[in-house]
Amino acid sequence: MERLEQYRQVIRSLLESYVTEADAQLETQVICDREHDHYQLVSLGWQGQRRFYSCLMHLDIKDGKVWIQRNQTDRLIAQELVEMGVAREDIVLGLQPAYARPDTGYGVA
Repeated sequence: MERLEQYRQVIRSLLESYVTEADAQLETQVICDREHDHYQLVSLGWQGQRRFYSCLMHLDIKDGKVWIQRNQTDRLIAQELVEMGVAREDIVLGLQPAYARPDTGYGVA
């Protein structure tokens, strides 16, 4: 239970570190569903007459492992999670096909 709470805090800190206020037209939100352990970073707003909405990152905690479901940034968030205290074997690159995960150096599920 202690490790689960640690991972929740790490994910939240990671997502909050990406929130910027550089663009006044786009808002970045950290969305945390602690009951179901779903976490997202979304960007939304208007660019002129065009609506913009994008899920930049999506992470889940399933069976004690942190699943990276989506990463639309150029940052290596799996490595950042390791640096923040998440065990390498507890990170699953869900955005990679299951057959490729053993070759990633991270956990498999």
